[in-house]
Amino acid sequence: MSLTATHDRVKTDSLFPATAMPDPDWWQALWPAPRDVIVALGVEAHMEVIDLCCGDGWFTAPLASLARQVYAIDIDERMLDQARQAVAAVGATNSEFLRADAYEIATIVPGSVDFVLMANTFHGVPDKARLARAIATILQPGGAVAIVNWHQRPREETVVLGEPRGPRTEMRMSPEEVQGFFEPTDLRHNQTVELPPYHYGAVFEKPRVPSHAE
Repeated sequence: MSLTATHDRVKTDSLFPATAMPDPDWWQALWPAPRDVIVALGVEAHMEVIDLCCGDGWFTAPLASLARQVYAIDIDERMLDQARQAVAAVGATNSEFLRADAYEIATIVPGSVDFVLMANTFHGVPDKARLARAIATILQPGGAVAIVNWHQRPREETVVLGEPRGPRTEMRMSPEEVQGFFEPTDLRHNQTVELPPYHYGAVFEKPRVPSHAE
């Protein structure tokens, strides 16, 4: 049985700017193989994963097909409904859907997790340092977070189905800028994965607790 839940600790004006979901047709054109993306970022079958700001579930469904447990978090109930449908369509029953503010990630998920995925949203977060701290708190030692962003290229150069797509040019971030928000936490940069044609995934890992023998 699929697990579902709704958390009401959200504000109606809390949507991150310039992070609306795209039309499904160009989402499909841009990300034709979402499972390949999450595998490249490091998601494995044994993991408990958070899809933070999951939107319509484009990555939630392949996460649910691969990982042991998935928590899909979004502030928009309409998006969560679409994510539920996407997960149901692949026959997965290991997902919990949580309506909540992304900043509250450490208080709404029961226990620590292995992996946090945040795709196409971090550029619009008003307090990026606060969110980075919250993500670091929810990860268990050895866990990782992947921030998927548009490359820092002019918007007119990122064309999908004949039209410029993605956030405004001035909102786009380099991998180094993203790293600057996670360095003050206890997360360390693990790798930056190229995700053609226009994206990258910056992956940060929480150090494992040293053994007594070390």
